[in-house]
Formats: sequence, structure tokens, C-alpha cells
Amino acid sequence: MQRFELALSPEEASGEQSIRKAVSARYGRNYHFRILKRSIDARSRNVKIRLLIEVFSDSSEQEVFQKRKWQNVSNAEPVLIAGCGPAGLFAAIRLIECGFKPVIIERGKDVRNRRRDLAAINKQGKVNPESNYCFGEGGAGTYSDGKLYTRSNKRGDIQAMLNTFIEFGAAPDIAIDAHPHIGTNKLPVIISAMRQMILECGGEILFNTKLVDINCSGGKFKSITVRGVNDAETIIQSRALILATGHSARDIFYLLQRKGIAIEGKPFALGVRAEHDQRVIDAAQYHQSVRSPYLPPASYSLKHQYNNRGIYSFCMCPGGIIAPAATGIDEVVVNGWSPSKRNNPFANSGIVVSVTDEDVQAYTSFGELRFLKFQEEVERNAFNAGGGNLQAPAQRIADFVAGKTSSTLPACSYIPGVTSVNLHDVLPSFIAKGLADAFINFGRKIKGYHTNDAIITGVESRTSSPVRIPRNNDNAMHVQTEGLFPCGEGAGYAGGIISAAIDGDYVASKCAVFLTNDVR
Repeated sequence: MQRFELALSPEEASGEQSIRKAVSARYGRNYHFRILKRSIDARSRNVKIRLLIEVFSDSSEQEVFQKRKWQNVSNAEPVLIAGCGPAGLFAAIRLIECGFKPVIIERGKDVRNRRRDLAAINKQGKVNPESNYCFGEGGAGTYSDGKLYTRSNKRGDIQAMLNTFIEFGAAPDIAIDAHPHIGTNKLPVIISAMRQMILECGGEILFNTKLVDINCSGGKFKSITVRGVNDAETIIQSRALILATGHSARDIFYLLQRKGIAIEGKPFALGVRAEHDQRVIDAAQYHQSVRSPYLPPASYSLKHQYNNRGIYSFCMCPGGIIAPAATGIDEVVVNGWSPSKRNNPFANSGIVVSVTDEDVQAYTSFGELRFLKFQEEVERNAFNAGGGNLQAPAQRIADFVAGKTSSTLPACSYIPGVTSVNLHDVLPSFIAKGLADAFINFGRKIKGYHTNDAIITGVESRTSSPVRIPRNNDNAMHVQTEGLFPCGEGAGYAGGIISAAIDGDYVASKCAVFLTNDVR
């Protein structure tokens, strides 16, 4: 086998015959090939698609994707998993492979029934604290885009995680794209397929079941207490709990603090979500007034330093929609998502500012929850400024930089609606000043970015967990509680679907080792 790179026009790269012609020109017609990686090179006006090609002379050398055969674990030892997001689901898959029975506890609903609660959020401004954009089967990623890009290549096998998504129905292209993306409209079907496999193998998933207590004795995990839809409480025993509850499960952080189970405050980032006409971003990134039909809607990645503080774009959604991601009735939180075709008229991205320990000195009385308390207060400010019903406080970008309340607002994809305010009155001063300076800088990098035709909405605050649940590096177990395995974004060890999946897979492997070796 040999590998080489091809640089083709977008039109040429869109068809197998033109790619085959380019391969034949180099190696002859007797060679077979496959694409290993695909990326867009828009550094010059002549945009190219770069393909990493592997060629081989014998067709039998081509790898054939094979689905795994799953064992039945109905009668195996049960392992508790709190949370049915990517960390929890991939932990369950790994446990089945290791011969253990996963029992997932999920406070929210399955993906189908969860849609009704999302509709109520968008149309009525009503938040179900147990079922929303963050809570429910598949976690926050299921209905907030499905981007699979991660820089966490040292944490685990990214390709294995992508192959698992393909195994359960994702398009094979995610294995070769530089920035793979499934899409919010397709991810629920894949999550449902994972659930079906887990159940068929003898695992359990308890929806509408909230973790309300973690019971330990002598420094060892013993059981959990859960509350179902009828408010009846049940104790479930196990030798291990994988805690994968996500970055928005604040009640879990409060529970851990109350129980004396070690947690730590963790810096995060907070800001706004900026939305532009997608055509503006396309023109700037592809250097053409009209985007080629062979190119996807363009994205961007921006960063800036202001007073030694990092400011950067986060979760950029080309052809996307701004979503209401609040989990409480008195807060406004914005996020973004894109359908698989990314065919909406707007491009949106979080623009966020790093929050450090110095910034939360006024919250030191809350100890390990000081960053969380800071986050909560900003979200309540946004709710009050919006006027209720999840209306988001908003401002035109140039007006924000000038410190001027916008007299009118442009069209915006945020369905609950927007209210014109001066976001300098909503955001902490250091964040507002940093954002204003960054927007001027970003306007120099992308023509049409710093403009009053674009809108910002607040607040983008759930970028990562404001709490870390410390664990040992060697066995992934909590530093003081045997049998408790902090996992994923909520524990502070992941940031996105793939990194959460990697962490779930990793923690479950360590959990299996512990259970196999542990004799009580």
C-alpha cells in the first residue's frame, strides 16, 4: 500500500470518476484506492479539496467495515451509569464488551419524547428542568449539532469512536472528514440504535429517573438513591458507579459538596453567540462572492488576546440555528446547532472569554462551587434582561462595540425571540470589554464580521463544566471514594461529543479492571 495527497478543485473532488482519473494518472488503471482523509484548503483564492489517498494493487487489501458481535450480559454483574449522554452510552458499550451489565440512570426522556419538551421551550418559553436541550437521551449533543471534531487525540482512539457512530448508522464520510459532523436531525436515530443494542444485550436504561443520592461507607461507594416519575425513591446497589451526568447537572455538584465527596472549582469560558448571514462568512472564507455548489457552508475559528485573557470562537455552526439551552426556569442560555445539510441562512458561533479564579473572588464563600455560582448569576441576569419566556438579550455587533443599545434588531434564528438591550449591562465588565476588543480584531480577519448587520445574543455560558470531580490518573477512580468513577464533561474531563465518548470508553475499561480485580 502507498499513500499520497491529491489537491483537487471542489467540483473534481465531488465525483469518484474524477478522483479515480487523478489516481490513474499517477499509478495506472490497475490500482485500487480509498480516501483516508478529506479537508478544505481555502488559504488562497483557488480553493482546493485535499485528499489523503491510499492505493493498493489487490482489491482484497481493501479494509471492509464489519459490525461487532455483541454478547448477552443479562446475567452479568451490573454497573451503574448516571447519564445517557455520549460518555454514558460509550461507557455502556465498553462494559458490554468487557462482560458487565450496564444499568443507565437518565433523569430525562428518550429522544422521541424529548422533542415535545424542546417544542415547549421554543414555542412557549417553558423549560422542563428534567428534559431539555441538555438533559435526556444522548445528552446535550443530541439536539445541539452533532459536531464530532476534537483535538483530544492523546486521550484515546478517535477513529474507533467515529467507527462506532458509523456502526450505528452515521454516514461513513465522518471517518474521513477533517471536521466530521452528523447533524441534529440525524443524531437521534443513531442514539436510538445504540439504546436498542444495549437493551438487546441485556443492559437496562431507566428514563425519567433522577439520581438524588450517592451512598458511601468507609470511603467506598455502596449504592445510589433514585427518584422516578411518581416521586417514589429506590435504592440501587452496585460495586461501581460511573458518574457521567454532564456539565449542566448542577444538582449533582451540590450533592457531592453536601456529601463531602471531593470536587474542585474549574475555570471555564463565558460570552455570547454571534450570528451572521452565512453568505458573509462564505465570501470571506472562500474568497468568492457566491459559494460554489461543491463547497459546504463555510465555518471559522477565531481567537484573540485582551489583557492577557483568551477570547475565542466556540462551537461554530455554519448554516445553523441558535438554540435555548437553559435547564432552569429563571435563566437564559444560548447554544448553537446545525442540521446535517447545514442549509439554514445564518452562521452562528459562541464567542467566549476565559474566566479565571481572580474573576470569581466575590464567590469564594461558595468554595468549590464559586465558578458555578458566577455562571448562575450571569444566566439569571440574562433572563431578567430578556424579559421572561426565554427571550434572549441581544444587540447588533457594532452597537455593542460602541456601547450603544440597538434601536432595532436584525433577523435572528433564536426562536423564543430576542430583546434589544445593552449587553454591557448584562455581562461582567471584563467579559464585555474583552468581547468588544475581540469583535474589532475579528472584523480585520473576516470582512463583514464587525458590522451592525450581525447580532449577538446572551449568554453562551455552558462551554464546559465549572466543576471538576477529581480522579486518580492510574485507575480513573475518584480520589477518595472507591468504586466511584467521574466521567465526561460533567466531571471536567471532556469537551464535546467525541472527547466525552473517548472518556466514557476509557473510564468503563478502568472500571472493568477494578471490578475484575476487586474482592470485598
